[in-house]
Amino acid sequence: MTVLHQDEDLLVVAKPPGLLSQPDHTGDPDVVSKAKEFLADPSGGDPFLGLIHRLDRPASGVMVLARSSEAARVLSRQFREREVEKRYLVVVEGSLRGIGTWTDYIAKPDRQPRLVDPDHPDGKRAVLDWQVLASGPDHTLLQVTLRTGRPHQIRLQAASRGHPVAGDRRYDASSSLPGRAVAVHHVLLRVEHPRHPRRHTFAAPPPEHWSPVLSDSFQDAVTGLLDRERVS
Repeated sequence: MTVLHQDEDLLVVAKPPGLLSQPDHTGDPDVVSKAKEFLADPSGGDPFLGLIHRLDRPASGVMVLARSSEAARVLSRQFREREVEKRYLVVVEGSLRGIGTWTDYIAKPDRQPRLVDPDHPDGKRAVLDWQVLASGPDHTLLQVTLRTGRPHQIRLQAASRGHPVAGDRRYDASSSLPGRAVAVHHVLLRVEHPRHPRRHTFAAPPPEHWSPVLSDSFQDAVTGLLDRERVS
């Protein structure tokens, strides 16, 4: 886990694939516990950390944590009211061109996310916008902007269209990536600072786990995106 930024209100990190966002029944390492270790005062005491949003365990990318209850309140409102900008880099199998929007409905009737009909009683609308950044013979690099935040949304919507996310064997990808990673990376987050009237941009490149599918053209597209957008 890499620390991207810290101040009295925020701790921003880049989560690697395989790390949980928060503790669960497995007891495996997680972002919140590792961040508390990083912030621990030698004199003792458990530092406050508010989990504002999550990333799937096999995914990676930028996560912001609140270091006070007031910061947590302000940031949670921004996420809830969709005032933040979240962009993802996603490598999918097959070839896509141009730009598009995918709209589906996702439910968890058996505690496992899946696509359902629009009239399903538990179905929630799932919408994302995608744009091709680079393409090759076997894979396409997408920039994805979520309009909604549903469980496994990108992975489910891509796989249902015959373009499973690279490495995502759960949703029928043809091969794996190192460390059981999936090629979903939260590359950029724009958020209003909870204390100061300034919008911050935090960005992080994809992890080395992507190396089997990150061709030179894909890497050039990623570098170009980061050069344009990294203004934090």
